[in-house]
Amino acid sequence: MKRITIIATLVIANTLMANTTSRASLNLLRRSPPKLRTAKTFSSSQFRPSTFPKSYPCPIWSSSFSFCLPLRSTSTSLPFRHFSSSPPSMSSAVAAASSVADSVVSDDSLLSNPLLQDFDFPPFDSVDAKHVRPGIRALLQHLEAELEGLEKSVEPSWPKLVEPLEKIVDRLTVVWGMINHLKAVKDTPELRAAIEDVQPEKVKFQLRLGQSKPIYDAFKAILESPDWPSLSEARQRLVEAQIKEAVLIGIALDEEKREEFNKIEQELEKLAHKFSENVLDATKKFEKLITEKKEIEGLPPSALGLFAQAAVSKGHENATAENGPWIITLDAPSYLPVMQHAKNRALREELYRAYLSRASSGDLDNTAIIDQILKLRLQKAKLLGYNNYAEVSMAMKMATVEKAAELLEKLRSASWDPAVQDMEDLKSFAKSQGAEESDSLTHWDTTFWSERLRESKYDINEEELRPYFSLPKVMDGLFSLAKKLFGIDIEPADGVAPVWNSDVRFYRVKDSFGNPVAYFYFDPYSRPSEKRGGAWMDEVVSRSRVMAQKGTSVRLPVAHMVCNQTPPVGDKPSLMTFREVETVFHEFGHALQHMLTKQDEGLVAGIRNIEWDAVELPSQFMENWCYHRDTLMSIAKHYQTGETLPEEVYKKLLAARTFRAGSFSLRQLKFASVDLELHTKYIPGGPESIYDVDQRVSVKTQVIPPLPEDRFLCSFSHIFAGGYAAGYYSYKWAEVLSADAFSAFEDAGLDDIKAVKETGQRFRNTVLALGGGKAPLKVFVEFRGREPSPEPLLRHNGLLLAASASA
Repeated sequence: MKRITIIATLVIANTLMANTTSRASLNLLRRSPPKLRTAKTFSSSQFRPSTFPKSYPCPIWSSSFSFCLPLRSTSTSLPFRHFSSSPPSMSSAVAAASSVADSVVSDDSLLSNPLLQDFDFPPFDSVDAKHVRPGIRALLQHLEAELEGLEKSVEPSWPKLVEPLEKIVDRLTVVWGMINHLKAVKDTPELRAAIEDVQPEKVKFQLRLGQSKPIYDAFKAILESPDWPSLSEARQRLVEAQIKEAVLIGIALDEEKREEFNKIEQELEKLAHKFSENVLDATKKFEKLITEKKEIEGLPPSALGLFAQAAVSKGHENATAENGPWIITLDAPSYLPVMQHAKNRALREELYRAYLSRASSGDLDNTAIIDQILKLRLQKAKLLGYNNYAEVSMAMKMATVEKAAELLEKLRSASWDPAVQDMEDLKSFAKSQGAEESDSLTHWDTTFWSERLRESKYDINEEELRPYFSLPKVMDGLFSLAKKLFGIDIEPADGVAPVWNSDVRFYRVKDSFGNPVAYFYFDPYSRPSEKRGGAWMDEVVSRSRVMAQKGTSVRLPVAHMVCNQTPPVGDKPSLMTFREVETVFHEFGHALQHMLTKQDEGLVAGIRNIEWDAVELPSQFMENWCYHRDTLMSIAKHYQTGETLPEEVYKKLLAARTFRAGSFSLRQLKFASVDLELHTKYIPGGPESIYDVDQRVSVKTQVIPPLPEDRFLCSFSHIFAGGYAAGYYSYKWAEVLSADAFSAFEDAGLDDIKAVKETGQRFRNTVLALGGGKAPLKVFVEFRGREPSPEPLLRHNGLLLAASASA
């Protein structure tokens, strides 16, 4: 089930898939609420806090959650405080789970199970794999009883339908969110196995809930009632979404077809998890040990320090940045510097081939999994009466298949000639530098020579910029921008909530009157041994009137942001590339939409119920501020001297913004096009393989044809393990919206502080506040005063003239 039982998660599953500027994708299930206490204030320079006190056993999902209350050993019930205003007893679930078939579980063990405890914030530090099976089974037993009770008493009214339904959804979302999050940031074989065991039971309950005829009929009765016109727009959207979701999850199918549909859903979820695990394991599996310094010539000290740090962690105790040995992995902070700076062409080729062939061989081969996923998605579409899976996907989006294809083609035609010219420029430059490969530049050469050309053309070296972008200063500048635009204050609240890793930070967001309005976690650094790659934002809990504690009017939202940027090396703070800065701004944009919502209906608050192809608007909007002079200068301070980035360097950075824009645009369009092709025209088991489709699409979207052995699809987590199946076009669709939204600030005058603040408040009161309670096109028009235009995007990318010429 989607928007009711499966809440969207924003994730950049693979930074390298998602363009050089970060992007995000949507996943599944999420989180729970906060009651924060006063926290000790930390300065931004203390960005690597010491280990926080261990919480009572009562977990949730994100980087830091507040301390739990002491366990109630005198009671046999497990109240979900914060999950409902009047928590129901869990004693029946305890009794049911006490006799689970695979082990004997005592009532006492359930009472101490952190997944079932009463807590203020989820205690991520207390959850272990051993808690998963009994905890989830007890929860599902309890929720099944709750659902049965709702079906017997349901009436077509808010108090008798939507409010009890939201409470059921919230409990599952929070508890499953805890373990799913830990799997993403602190993966272990034991946790994987436990989740895999209970996942079918969780999916079975989701399907049972989504296909509940009494609930469906009650929503239809609300829609058809004479009171319908008097409902708020948010409530109407909620009802319509639930009806449509129920149809898409098989409510209208006869019993035989519904049983087939449910088997498909179970299998698809299992396959998606396996796909993701294979990608993570294949990425972790690759290690390149280097002992000779000549093999890594050209690599900057920051990369060598990271490689030496990796070597130390693998048992090479005496490894140093200067003398090695060094270990290179396929994790982004390790892989990218090699592709950008290593003079050793053979090393670049080895890493490129390893990266493009991840999860495509042996026990980790995702090829058969992809074929089965595509086959099952097509079967699912046919059962629902659609021609293909793309039509199913688009049923809950702004675009149609035709409109998405039309946009992709328009942007492709505008990007092709500039991308061809980009390649010619690279060849000419490489030849001028005497490069032997200048006449045969290929995939493992383009990134390297692009960096050399950019350095030559704009006199910008990304590695030399790193000292100006220390994480503490970047966060300070980001928070100052948020205060200027949206009138909020963000303060550290470390220690208020337990975290899963000592690097995780916890923050409180306050309004202009000093009142808390939201909280969020930030997990910034790469941990390849246990944390999946990419960057993402997710909700811990949503804003909700129904889930408010007694004495409060609304439950405040909690978010988390997860990145995989370069960790601190030695005594240096995390020194970021400009792309990593953009990634943080991007994820913060997602978090803002979740945290600054003013919707009190929990099922349409924040990022919930927003059409998938509109959800990237605030994230991509925030990236634009990385190029705004005052904003950039506020974060670009040398970590040792405090010197601000020189003005001439800023101007060069601005000029370099459109460098190779055609190539970068085409790269995203290739991903979107192959996704759409696989979900509209590909026939599983037909004459073409998935790799044939990829090669065919690449003819029009890649200036350099892919290698015959290219297997990037095997790690394309966005569409096979994330929420972007037949939806990757959403990045470009939302980029049109975000560029046009930023152009409102340009029209007002970026140097006019008063106008920027006024426009920022309008953005907050529309795009950030209205959530899924209003159609995204209406929200955009309310902010911008007109419908969106693609012109600002093409202008920002330097492609406007190309578009005009191809029109």
